[in-house]
Amino acid sequence: MIRVLLVDDQPLIRSGFRALLDLEDDIEVVAEAANGKEALELAQVHLPDIALVDIQMPVMDGIETTRRIAADPTLAGVHVVILTNYGLDEYVFDALRAGAAGFLVKDILPEDFLHAVRVAARGDALLAPSITRKLINRYVTQPLPGATGTGLEELTGREREAVALVAHGPSNDEIANRMVISPLTAKTHVNRAMTKLHARDRAQLVVLAYQSGLVTARSS
Repeated sequence: MIRVLLVDDQPLIRSGFRALLDLEDDIEVVAEAANGKEALELAQVHLPDIALVDIQMPVMDGIETTRRIAADPTLAGVHVVILTNYGLDEYVFDALRAGAAGFLVKDILPEDFLHAVRVAARGDALLAPSITRKLINRYVTQPLPGATGTGLEELTGREREAVALVAHGPSNDEIANRMVISPLTAKTHVNRAMTKLHARDRAQLVVLAYQSGLVTARSS
């Protein structure tokens, strides 16, 4: 059962998401919050698998909420998916750097939304295609200032290759096909890279790949 915390300051939005999620046999909404402060308190009580967090809220916004969840060792199992009405460029990289496992616009189709929840629950990175394009085009054309000492030197050649592929958003099966290895071996390379780089999840690997210059917009 995937346990979900809904965080949005608009009750109607929360009700809509809850109605959709409650129809699924493998998903349970365990709590709702109207702002980031409430979300942190409820996350500590319920320990959800997924926190669906609106990016613009009173009291504490979605990015700060994500940052605090990611920094709390007791919430290490909580994967944050940021929700927004707009897909605004300036928030994307900040949300991922804060520890978000995904970033979705609210006009997503219901079936894609449910898929997103399940993908994030597995620990896979999830970005809407439009968000991915904006991220690449605007934010990661060059390595970020001060992006040194990322730990890439600790990776094997195959692990570096796997991280570079993860940055493009494929599944482990797709990575396996590209690397001509088994899906289990691909997953092992990705997991070892996450451990060595101290990445919370695959979304953080994407950030590190671009920050370090391992992947650039030109190579995407």
